[in-house]
Amino acid sequence: MPFTPARPDPSQPAVRINLLSDTQTRPTPEMRAAMAAAEVGDEQVGDDPTVNALCDRVADLLGKDAAVFMPSGTMCNVAGLLAHCRPGDEILAHRTAHILSREGGTHAALGGFQITGLDGDDGKFTPETLRAALHPRTRYEAAQTLVSVEQTANIGGGTIWARSDLDAIVSIARERGMATHMDGARLLNACVATGINARDMSNGWDSVWIDFSKGLGAPIGAVLAGTRDYIDAVWRWKQGLGGSMRQAGIVAAACIHALDHHIDRLADDHANARTLARGLAQIDGVQVQEPETNLVFFDPAAAGISSSDMVKALRTIGVSLATMDGRIRACTHLDVTAAMIEETLGLVREIVRAV
Repeated sequence: MPFTPARPDPSQPAVRINLLSDTQTRPTPEMRAAMAAAEVGDEQVGDDPTVNALCDRVADLLGKDAAVFMPSGTMCNVAGLLAHCRPGDEILAHRTAHILSREGGTHAALGGFQITGLDGDDGKFTPETLRAALHPRTRYEAAQTLVSVEQTANIGGGTIWARSDLDAIVSIARERGMATHMDGARLLNACVATGINARDMSNGWDSVWIDFSKGLGAPIGAVLAGTRDYIDAVWRWKQGLGGSMRQAGIVAAACIHALDHHIDRLADDHANARTLARGLAQIDGVQVQEPETNLVFFDPAAAGISSSDMVKALRTIGVSLATMDGRIRACTHLDVTAAMIEETLGLVREIVRAV
């Protein structure tokens, strides 16, 4: 299988309803206007005022001393872990975590780290599971230096780590002298769903980042926050990985616009996800995981059609979804309306009836 993404198949109809991912959002006209009007400088030498304003704002939002703008969330994870760990170190994370299942082995390739996957329901391990995975510091085993969680847990179903579990994990890590890292790609979805603000949700975590190119609707960008010394160390890897940009204020302006206008509306995506899940559950043979945020995982196998065949059938009529770990994932976002949800449900019913 080639690594290069395939271009759109010209024989397929245009996508009318895009539930593939919240990364599929397009900048709104207002966001584009903010980008066009952005004051810019050279981010690589520290004088882009819009980037600086964004980093200061995210650091304050997350209750950290400093922050750094990155092209992507994956780079936040890679540079962030390179700054935390040394070759030979062990990182503990859920077995379905993005750093283990979706980042191409880069942590091992560049950092020489091993990531140990912990078991747990819905993409989350318990504090007890973490404690059981710890071992004494000896020369025979890798040094366990970092614990990482993904908020929300993508493959787990967009599930939310409870604040109490996050606090307990931080406490256990501190007992053992370990650092903590929160992949906050959809952290603000968790905050909107629970009513817990981002500062409290990430309290005690040494590093945490938020993604702007998912539900917040920006075309590019993520911001990683932590102590000033930690962010200074991250900058070394940002530079080396090619993430240090020039007039990045153009895209940072989109992120600031998203903070101003797109956080509260995440609740609309959650409502659309619940509507979709409720409708799917009413179709005989379709098994649905109840969504906690904007991700709906379902399996139509008992209705007589595989997940991959359902996705293919929907794509031929202009609806785009993804398969993950044998199930279908539908992702709601600002470009998906309530009417699109109803249309998708009708199309799934028709496909199932035709089986």
